[in-house]
Amino acid sequence: MNKRKLKESSGADGECISQVQKMLRERLCHHRAMGKLFGMDQQYKHLLEMLKQTTVHGESNSALIIGPRGSGKTALLNRVLKDLREMKQVRENLLEVHLNGLLQTNDKVALKEITRQLQLENVVGDKVFGSFAENLAFLLEALRKGDRTSSCPVLFVLDEFDLFVHHKNQTLLYNLFDISQSAQTPVTVIGLTCRQDILELLEKRVKSRFSHRRIYLKNSIPFKQYIRIFKEQLSLPAEFPDKAFAQKWNSNVQLLSEDKTVKDVLQNLFHYSKDLRSLHFLLMLAVSNVTVCHPLITASDLQEASKQYRMDSKANIVHGLSVLEICLIIAMKHLNDVYEGEPFNFQMVYNEFQKFIQRKAPCMYNFEKPVVMKAFEHLLQLELVKPMERPSVRSQREYLLMELLLDNNQIMDALQAYPNCPTDVKQWAASSLSWL
Repeated sequence: MNKRKLKESSGADGECISQVQKMLRERLCHHRAMGKLFGMDQQYKHLLEMLKQTTVHGESNSALIIGPRGSGKTALLNRVLKDLREMKQVRENLLEVHLNGLLQTNDKVALKEITRQLQLENVVGDKVFGSFAENLAFLLEALRKGDRTSSCPVLFVLDEFDLFVHHKNQTLLYNLFDISQSAQTPVTVIGLTCRQDILELLEKRVKSRFSHRRIYLKNSIPFKQYIRIFKEQLSLPAEFPDKAFAQKWNSNVQLLSEDKTVKDVLQNLFHYSKDLRSLHFLLMLAVSNVTVCHPLITASDLQEASKQYRMDSKANIVHGLSVLEICLIIAMKHLNDVYEGEPFNFQMVYNEFQKFIQRKAPCMYNFEKPVVMKAFEHLLQLELVKPMERPSVRSQREYLLMELLLDNNQIMDALQAYPNCPTDVKQWAASSLSWL
């Protein structure tokens, strides 16, 4: 009987853990802001009021949300749209069209996507239009209901707005802004971009039809708020099925937020990047360790996640190189130390490598020059070495000036972790970096 109870208990725990994993992963992967938006109250009110004017009163408008990547532009817009949809008078009175500059690379593709999202494929059919503007005007005219005086408001959201600027003649932007200024179908155009100089990229005719409303966002949250966001992102909601486990989990999150080790991890990440996506990624790595045997996140989980997050990708590439390629990197580093960071060429690296072979291992590393050249070119392909200038047809490969994209610490750390690295090579690296 006890075994049966134990089995049922472990099964319940397993189900509970899977619910926790699903809930937190969905929250962290989709960057869903829990609670209020930190440091965006003014921008939130501004955007909400503007969209209310469109949905309730039928006023057309346009605006740009400008801020660095990860500052919360999409989160702000999603929160405003979520709150708008909860209003009874707005719920069925707003059509949304979401475009992305990375996907809709020209106006023709964008127009097809607009038609699809407005569910007007059967209206357009095989009709042929004279121009893009006529096609767009027809689509919007098709949205009119019964009486011409009333029509359903349309919200156009243009993510990566700066990429739409590069479309031919900026036709899409011109027509959208032009309709937003007319007294016909209520249209609001919201652009999201990280370019501060976006208005300078607009043509004069497009700029004249833009309302010049701009909402700026910055990554300027203090560390105390950062800790609060950490707690909110990891906390389970009150409606979680297993109340006892949710209380235990939330108490553990509270203790973690007060733990000195965790605070140090979060402070390092905060100083490295205030982007909340970085925090989400760190928490995602920690949440992935939660199992039935390990049901709560610990400080060591966050420390390990921080190590994985901050792992140097270039040092990881070095771990997969051959001994010859490692030797060439050490030779380049030695040249950098001697000539104080001046650029070098393959011939200088080869000469330095030959000196090492003659001194330390005349039999062991007897490679022909073409083989060494091939290894050097592989480093170039891996972008561990960068040419200082574009190679010309007449220039010889051996004498092209190069620059190493690894620093001393990266090389030494990589050598420590390099499997079965020859002692001679390690000693050569240490001697060439003796000033460290």
